[in-house]
Amino acid sequence: MVKLKTIALAGLAGALLAGPALATEKAGSTEKAERQCFQLSDWQGWTAPDKNTLYMKIRNRDVYRVDLSWGANSLTAPGSFLVSNVRGIDTVCRPLDLDLRVADGTGFAMPIRAKAITKLTPEEVAALPKKDRP
Repeated sequence: MVKLKTIALAGLAGALLAGPALATEKAGSTEKAERQCFQLSDWQGWTAPDKNTLYMKIRNRDVYRVDLSWGANSLTAPGSFLVSNVRGIDTVCRPLDLDLRVADGTGFAMPIRAKAITKLTPEEVAALPKKDRP
């Protein structure tokens, strides 16, 4: 009975030690597969089909959809523009890397918050209405 408890405890300890490593390894491989970064300095245009969605053109060939947690009605207004605050490196890999504000020329810039960034495939870009393509 004592041997069974010792073996069970040893197995449990091994699983507990291996668990975080396996979880990190699994999360790391998933994160690397999904992560597609771009430089803000390569940003060349944008459109907003609605107040909670942006399409950003990067390097004149890639289009990223930015889903917003909270957007602004002024995104779709004529004459509005985006202001990006860059602190340090201008690499964007996740929503928190974007610090955007929308302004309409009156001097007031309203913050908008990204919740997801997705690189669109060429087929997805082609499927966008022409008015929504950046």
